[in-house]
Amino acid sequence: MIHFEHVSKSFRLRSGARRRVLNDLTLTLPHRNIGVLGRNGAGKSTLLQLIAGVIDPNWGHVRRDLRVSWPIGFRGSFHPQLTGLENIRFVARVYGVDEQAVIDHVANFAEIGEFLNEPVRTYSSGMGARLAFGLSMALRFDTYLVDELLGVGDASFRKKSRAAFDQLLHQSRMIMVSHSMQALREYCDCGLLVDGGTAVFYEDLDEAIEAYDAMIG
Repeated sequence: MIHFEHVSKSFRLRSGARRRVLNDLTLTLPHRNIGVLGRNGAGKSTLLQLIAGVIDPNWGHVRRDLRVSWPIGFRGSFHPQLTGLENIRFVARVYGVDEQAVIDHVANFAEIGEFLNEPVRTYSSGMGARLAFGLSMALRFDTYLVDELLGVGDASFRKKSRAAFDQLLHQSRMIMVSHSMQALREYCDCGLLVDGGTAVFYEDLDEAIEAYDAMIG
């Protein structure tokens, strides 16, 4: 399970004011396939990054009783001056897994060829996303975090990515942020509605979608 304990998160705007995204949130998320809904700017992606530990709350704590991935496709943790290969080695060492096995998997999956030996700062956004997605697929987690990024690359790569992801979900679960109700219904069975600094969990995804529809009018 994932536990939010009095979690608050805010960001400073260019004007100098602070925008609070989450306000004293206390919530426990079960180990299920959860669809996250909310208006643009409500804090859905911020919620995923807090769960992953990519960012820290201003107040409170996020506790995890299981292994959680970073948001799939997220490349913010890559060191831009290091090559793709060096970044892969670093992540493999952090997670204590076989470096060569991870390298082979990512090289085959990402399909970026010789760019694997080039600095990440030279990558296009598409190549960076391919590398990040391939690395996400190379490691095993109890829960995968997905933020609208299953559509990376061309049709062939998207098909391969989806097949790999579906295979992972035989043993793992996911938390998905998406504006596509079709995608949420395909992958998720319960929902989390983020709005106004808080989040409400719904045992049934359709109930969450109904609440979201009512909210946006």
